[in-house]
Amino acid sequence: MPGSARVGGGAPIVLGGAAVGAWAAVLAGFDGEGAGVIGFVAGWTVMMTAMMLPSAAPLVLLYRRGATPVATARLAAGYLSVWAAVGVVAWSLHRVAMDIPASVVFAAAGLYQVTPAKRACLRRCRTPSDFLIERWRANAFVLGADHGRWCLGCCWAVMAVLVVAGTMGIVWVVAIAGVVATEKLSRRGEGLARWTGVALVVAAVWKGVP
Repeated sequence: MPGSARVGGGAPIVLGGAAVGAWAAVLAGFDGEGAGVIGFVAGWTVMMTAMMLPSAAPLVLLYRRGATPVATARLAAGYLSVWAAVGVVAWSLHRVAMDIPASVVFAAAGLYQVTPAKRACLRRCRTPSDFLIERWRANAFVLGADHGRWCLGCCWAVMAVLVVAGTMGIVWVVAIAGVVATEKLSRRGEGLARWTGVALVVAAVWKGVP
């Protein structure tokens, strides 16, 4: 089990470099648009690396305290594999985005933000030490994928807003990345999740007004 040993000196640098590189690609416009499902999923995975890897940093760095660099890389790969798989679903939704009213997406996402399921998933994401203690014997890749599924349960609704309502525009990417990171890393993250839900429902009403 990851212990209290000092985090490997290069781990924060590698993690930060991966996130910065992914953000650079996103800001440069690499999104896979018009390249079919494979190109879309590739662009989506880069975007998820930029948006989600920073908020997963506490888990990755804590795990690194008692694991090798290779095992830590497998953990991160397992985490990102969940979001890569979601890219296939996102591609399907993106193709029919114009047929789904934005107000419906905003309302559904806003309501989910205040559900017990959202709170349960968010608390798992906010307590990586508890998560690792419970699963420390698991294979690194499986461990990362398990945490990715909790993260998906926490964030799928705002990602639906990104895909269907925002069509992956850069302003939406930055805004939602900020919300996700604050929810997971700030002491007031659970409160922010509720207020985000209220804001999304208000936006749904506003968009639904003729």
